[in-house]
Amino acid sequence: MPLVSANAGETYTITRIGGTPDVRKHLEDLGFSVGGSVIVISVIGGNLIVNVKETRVAVSRELAMKIMV
Repeated sequence: MPLVSANAGETYTITRIGGTPDVRKHLEDLGFSVGGSVIVISVIGGNLIVNVKETRVAVSRELAMKIMV
């Protein structure tokens, strides 16, 4: 399922990252990688605050749709 459908406070494992090569590279630079864990902290206006690699990151709904957990 896409990251936008994840419940806040639960830990998920990233199974796939979609999008163009530039989008995948940008998400990788933010710390998202296949096999890594991610926790949704909160959802504000459709955008997500997530904890990835012990860092909080804000991602847009559009980017979160490309991250499968």
